Amino acid sequence: MTNTDPAAQAQAQARAPLEVIAASLRRERRRAGLSLTEVARRAGIAKSTLSQLESGAGNPSLETLWAICVTLDAPFSRLLDPPRPHIQVIRVDEGPTVSAAKADYQATLLAACPPAARRDVYRIQAEPGHARASEPHMPGVVEHVVISAGRALVGVAGEPVELGPGDYICYPGDVPHVFEALEPRTQAVLVSEHS
Repeated sequence: MTNTDPAAQAQAQARAPLEVIAASLRRERRRAGLSLTEVARRAGIAKSTLSQLESGAGNPSLETLWAICVTLDAPFSRLLDPPRPHIQVIRVDEGPTVSAAKADYQATLLAACPPAARRDVYRIQAEPGHARASEPHMPGVVEHVVISAGRALVGVAGEPVELGPGDYICYPGDVPHVFEALEPRTQAVLVSEHS
């Protein structure tokens, strides 16, 4: 049975944006690596006010939310419409490929380096048993993974993608993410891109 009480419906609708704002504030504060105390100090608001907002309580004013966004270096729209992770998967037989003229050699472009980006490249060796759960890295980090042997679940926590040899995935590294080997001697190349 649905609740047809207009007051209860209005209260439920008002609650939904507060929950989105609360989750967004917590996420953006963690992304910025700042404590409740520091954000409150920089934004010129009471720590208790920020704590209430992050728990979904209170009635935030536009000015308060704006001050917090400025402090966190986050667009105001991110509080109401959180960014959705951009995830790209290229399977082993996909992607733009160019062949060499005098050798049995093919190069497949997986990701072009954006201007002013820095990248760290890692060789990964993993065994089944325990997933490697990673906390969010610095804001703007993007990770690229290519499986070279074995199988693994890789990507954003809660929605990893199963990959096999030659498969590629790109996902935001500034959100929780995971790498879980599904076969013995799983190997991969991981590129961590910082802008």
